[in-house]
Amino acid sequence: MTKYQVLVVDDDVDIQEAIEIYLKGEGMEVVKANNGREAIRMLEEKEIHLVILDIMMPQMDGIQATFKIRETCNVPILMLSAKTEDTDKILGLNVGADDYLTKPFNPLELIARVKSQLRRYTALGHYGAEASEAGELCVRGLVLNQATKEVTVDGEEVRMTPTEFKILELLMVNKGRVFSIDEIYEKVWKDPAFNAENTVAVHVRRIREKIEINPKDPKYLKVVWGVGYKMEK
Repeated sequence: MTKYQVLVVDDDVDIQEAIEIYLKGEGMEVVKANNGREAIRMLEEKEIHLVILDIMMPQMDGIQATFKIRETCNVPILMLSAKTEDTDKILGLNVGADDYLTKPFNPLELIARVKSQLRRYTALGHYGAEASEAGELCVRGLVLNQATKEVTVDGEEVRMTPTEFKILELLMVNKGRVFSIDEIYEKVWKDPAFNAENTVAVHVRRIREKIEINPKDPKYLKVVWGVGYKMEK
Protein backbone atom coordinates (compact mmCIF):
# COMPACT_ATOMS: atom_id res chain seq x y z
CA MET A 1 0.00 0.00 0.00
CA THR A 2 1.37 3.41 -0.96
CA LYS A 3 2.06 5.79 1.92
CA TYR A 4 1.29 9.22 0.56
CA GLN A 5 3.72 12.07 1.14
CA VAL A 6 2.07 15.47 1.41
CA LEU A 7 4.07 18.70 1.24
CA VAL A 8 2.61 21.39 3.54
CA VAL A 9 3.80 24.89 2.64
CA ASP A 10 2.93 27.67 5.09
CA ASP A 11 4.94 30.28 6.98
CA ASP A 12 2.69 29.78 10.03
CA VAL A 13 4.26 26.97 12.08
CA ASP A 14 1.07 26.41 14.09
CA ILE A 15 -0.92 25.77 10.90
CA GLN A 16 1.82 23.46 9.59
CA GLU A 17 1.73 21.41 12.78
CA ALA A 18 -2.08 21.28 12.90
CA ILE A 19 -2.27 20.02 9.31
CA GLU A 20 0.49 17.51 10.06
CA ILE A 21 -1.55 16.08 12.95
CA TYR A 22 -4.66 15.74 10.75
CA LEU A 23 -2.80 14.05 7.90
CA LYS A 24 -0.73 11.72 10.07
CA GLY A 25 -3.99 10.62 11.68
CA GLU A 26 -4.98 9.41 8.20
CA GLY A 27 -1.72 7.49 7.74
CA MET A 28 0.01 10.05 5.52
CA GLU A 29 3.56 11.33 5.77
CA VAL A 30 4.15 15.09 5.94
CA VAL A 31 6.99 17.19 4.59
CA LYS A 32 7.02 20.87 5.58
CA ALA A 33 8.28 24.06 3.93
CA ASN A 34 8.01 27.71 4.97
CA ASN A 35 7.77 29.36 1.55
CA GLY A 36 7.51 28.69 -2.17
CA ARG A 37 11.23 28.41 -2.77
CA GLU A 38 11.61 25.72 -0.13
CA ALA A 39 8.61 23.92 -1.62
CA ILE A 40 10.14 23.79 -5.10
CA ARG A 41 13.37 22.41 -3.66
CA MET A 42 11.44 19.74 -1.72
CA LEU A 43 9.62 18.67 -4.89
CA GLU A 44 12.97 18.16 -6.60
CA GLU A 45 14.35 16.09 -3.72
CA LYS A 46 11.38 13.96 -2.64
CA GLU A 47 8.49 11.99 -4.11
CA ILE A 48 5.53 14.21 -3.24
CA HIS A 49 1.96 13.11 -3.98
CA LEU A 50 0.14 16.32 -3.07
CA VAL A 51 0.98 19.92 -2.11
CA ILE A 52 -1.00 22.01 0.38
CA LEU A 53 0.09 25.55 -0.37
CA ASP A 54 -0.68 28.84 1.39
CA ILE A 55 -1.04 31.94 -0.80
CA MET A 56 0.44 34.62 1.46
CA MET A 57 4.09 33.77 2.23
CA PRO A 58 7.43 35.61 2.24
CA GLN A 59 10.16 35.19 -0.43
CA MET A 60 7.91 33.35 -2.88
CA ASP A 61 4.15 33.32 -2.39
CA GLY A 62 1.73 30.53 -3.31
CA ILE A 63 0.72 32.03 -6.64
CA GLN A 64 4.34 32.35 -7.82
CA ALA A 65 5.18 28.89 -6.48
CA THR A 66 2.21 27.27 -8.25
CA PHE A 67 3.17 28.90 -11.53
CA LYS A 68 6.75 27.62 -11.13
CA ILE A 69 5.68 24.10 -10.09
CA ARG A 70 3.38 23.79 -13.09
CA GLU A 71 6.31 24.33 -15.47
CA THR A 72 7.56 20.82 -14.71
CA CYS A 73 5.16 18.99 -12.40
CA ASN A 74 1.50 17.93 -12.40
CA VAL A 75 1.27 17.05 -8.69
CA PRO A 76 -2.13 18.06 -7.23
CA ILE A 77 -2.07 21.45 -5.48
CA LEU A 78 -4.60 22.38 -2.78
CA MET A 79 -4.34 26.10 -2.15
CA LEU A 80 -5.00 27.74 1.24
CA SER A 81 -5.71 31.38 2.00
CA ALA A 82 -7.07 33.51 4.80
CA LYS A 83 -8.71 35.62 2.12
CA THR A 84 -12.26 34.94 1.01
CA GLU A 85 -12.47 36.99 -2.18
CA ASP A 86 -13.30 35.10 -5.36
CA THR A 87 -10.47 36.90 -7.15
CA ASP A 88 -7.87 35.05 -5.05
CA LYS A 89 -9.56 31.72 -5.69
CA ILE A 90 -9.77 32.34 -9.43
CA LEU A 91 -6.16 33.54 -9.59
CA GLY A 92 -4.98 30.42 -7.81
CA LEU A 93 -6.94 28.14 -10.12
CA ASN A 94 -5.79 30.09 -13.16
CA VAL A 95 -2.10 29.49 -12.47
CA GLY A 96 -2.62 25.77 -11.93
CA ALA A 97 -4.05 24.92 -8.50
CA ASP A 98 -6.50 22.00 -8.46
CA ASP A 99 -8.58 23.00 -5.46
CA TYR A 100 -8.96 25.79 -2.93
CA LEU A 101 -9.77 26.01 0.78
CA THR A 102 -10.27 29.15 2.85
CA LYS A 103 -8.84 29.56 6.35
CA PRO A 104 -10.07 28.85 8.95
CA PHE A 105 -11.04 25.45 7.57
CA ASN A 106 -12.81 22.44 8.99
CA PRO A 107 -10.26 19.60 9.47
CA LEU A 108 -12.76 17.07 8.11
CA GLU A 109 -13.21 19.12 4.93
CA LEU A 110 -9.43 19.40 4.53
CA ILE A 111 -9.04 15.63 4.83
CA ALA A 112 -11.91 15.02 2.39
CA ARG A 113 -10.39 17.33 -0.22
CA VAL A 114 -6.91 15.85 0.22
CA LYS A 115 -8.26 12.31 -0.22
CA SER A 116 -10.28 13.37 -3.27
CA GLN A 117 -7.20 14.82 -4.97
CA LEU A 118 -5.07 11.79 -4.09
CA ARG A 119 -7.71 9.40 -5.51
CA ARG A 120 -7.74 11.36 -8.75
CA TYR A 121 -3.95 11.49 -8.94
CA THR A 122 -3.67 7.76 -8.27
CA ALA A 123 -6.37 6.94 -10.83
CA LEU A 124 -4.48 8.91 -13.46
CA GLY A 125 -1.46 6.65 -12.96
CA HIS A 126 1.10 9.40 -12.37
CA TYR A 127 3.07 7.15 -10.02
CA GLY A 128 3.08 3.65 -8.58
CA ALA A 129 1.35 0.86 -10.46
CA GLU A 130 1.16 1.15 -14.20
CA ALA A 131 -2.13 2.33 -15.64
CA SER A 132 -4.48 -0.32 -16.95
CA GLU A 133 -4.68 -0.92 -20.66
CA ALA A 134 -7.00 1.48 -22.44
CA GLY A 135 -7.47 2.90 -25.88
CA GLU A 136 -7.07 6.37 -27.25
CA LEU A 137 -9.90 8.87 -27.33
CA CYS A 138 -9.76 10.91 -30.52
CA VAL A 139 -11.60 14.00 -31.73
CA ARG A 140 -10.00 14.98 -35.01
CA GLY A 141 -6.49 16.21 -34.08
CA LEU A 142 -7.09 15.95 -30.32
CA VAL A 143 -5.95 12.65 -28.79
CA LEU A 144 -6.21 11.55 -25.14
CA ASN A 145 -4.43 8.33 -24.21
CA GLN A 146 -6.03 6.75 -21.14
CA ALA A 147 -3.12 4.34 -20.62
CA THR A 148 -0.20 6.76 -20.80
CA LYS A 149 -2.22 9.75 -19.54
CA GLU A 150 -0.93 11.88 -22.41
CA VAL A 151 -2.80 14.47 -24.43
CA THR A 152 -1.68 15.60 -27.86
CA VAL A 153 -3.02 18.14 -30.34
CA ASP A 154 -1.95 17.53 -33.94
CA GLY A 155 0.90 15.39 -32.62
CA GLU A 156 2.17 17.97 -30.13
CA GLU A 157 2.06 16.93 -26.44
CA VAL A 158 0.01 19.15 -24.14
CA ARG A 159 0.63 19.18 -20.38
CA MET A 160 -2.50 18.74 -18.26
CA THR A 161 -2.99 18.90 -14.52
CA PRO A 162 -4.81 15.89 -13.02
CA THR A 163 -8.05 17.87 -12.77
CA GLU A 164 -7.82 19.19 -16.34
CA PHE A 165 -7.18 15.65 -17.60
CA LYS A 166 -10.25 14.28 -15.83
CA ILE A 167 -12.51 17.02 -17.21
CA LEU A 168 -11.21 16.49 -20.73
CA GLU A 169 -11.52 12.71 -20.40
CA LEU A 170 -15.11 13.00 -19.16
CA LEU A 171 -16.11 15.15 -22.12
CA MET A 172 -14.22 13.08 -24.70
CA VAL A 173 -15.67 9.78 -23.48
CA ASN A 174 -19.11 11.36 -23.88
CA LYS A 175 -18.59 13.25 -27.16
CA GLY A 176 -21.59 15.36 -28.08
CA ARG A 177 -23.26 15.09 -24.68
CA VAL A 178 -23.79 18.35 -22.78
CA PHE A 179 -22.73 18.32 -19.12
CA SER A 180 -23.94 20.97 -16.71
CA ILE A 181 -21.39 22.71 -14.49
CA ASP A 182 -22.71 20.86 -11.44
CA GLU A 183 -22.45 17.49 -13.26
CA ILE A 184 -18.84 18.18 -14.22
CA TYR A 185 -17.94 19.23 -10.69
CA GLU A 186 -19.58 16.23 -9.04
CA LYS A 187 -18.09 13.70 -11.47
CA VAL A 188 -14.55 15.14 -11.41
CA TRP A 189 -14.21 16.49 -7.86
CA LYS A 190 -16.37 13.72 -6.35
CA ASP A 191 -18.00 16.30 -4.06
CA PRO A 192 -21.45 17.92 -4.05
CA ALA A 193 -21.50 20.99 -6.29
CA PHE A 194 -21.83 24.24 -4.38
CA ASN A 195 -21.00 27.54 -6.09
CA ALA A 196 -18.99 25.48 -8.60
CA GLU A 197 -19.38 27.79 -11.59
CA ASN A 198 -16.14 29.76 -11.20
CA THR A 199 -14.08 26.68 -10.38
CA VAL A 200 -15.26 24.72 -13.43
CA ALA A 201 -15.11 27.74 -15.74
CA VAL A 202 -11.48 28.46 -14.82
CA HIS A 203 -10.43 24.86 -15.50
CA VAL A 204 -12.32 24.79 -18.82
CA ARG A 205 -10.63 28.03 -19.85
CA ARG A 206 -7.21 26.58 -19.04
CA ILE A 207 -7.99 23.46 -21.07
CA ARG A 208 -9.08 25.57 -24.02
CA GLU A 209 -5.89 27.62 -23.87
CA LYS A 210 -3.94 24.38 -24.21
CA ILE A 211 -5.91 22.55 -26.89
CA GLU A 212 -7.52 25.26 -29.03
CA ILE A 213 -5.85 27.33 -31.74
CA ASN A 214 -8.25 30.15 -30.87
CA PRO A 215 -9.70 29.66 -27.35
CA LYS A 216 -12.32 32.35 -28.05
CA ASP A 217 -13.58 30.35 -31.03
CA PRO A 218 -13.08 26.75 -29.89
CA LYS A 219 -13.49 23.81 -32.23
CA TYR A 220 -13.29 21.10 -29.55
CA LEU A 221 -14.64 22.20 -26.17
CA LYS A 222 -17.90 24.06 -26.74
CA VAL A 223 -20.13 25.99 -24.35
CA VAL A 224 -23.88 25.48 -24.61
CA TRP A 225 -25.19 28.72 -23.17
CA GLY A 226 -27.39 28.28 -20.14
CA VAL A 227 -26.75 24.54 -20.06
CA GLY A 228 -23.06 23.61 -19.79
CA TYR A 229 -20.16 22.24 -21.84
CA LYS A 230 -19.65 19.51 -24.41
CA MET A 231 -16.93 18.00 -26.58
CA GLU A 232 -17.80 18.56 -30.24
CA LYS A 233 -17.99 15.35 -32.28
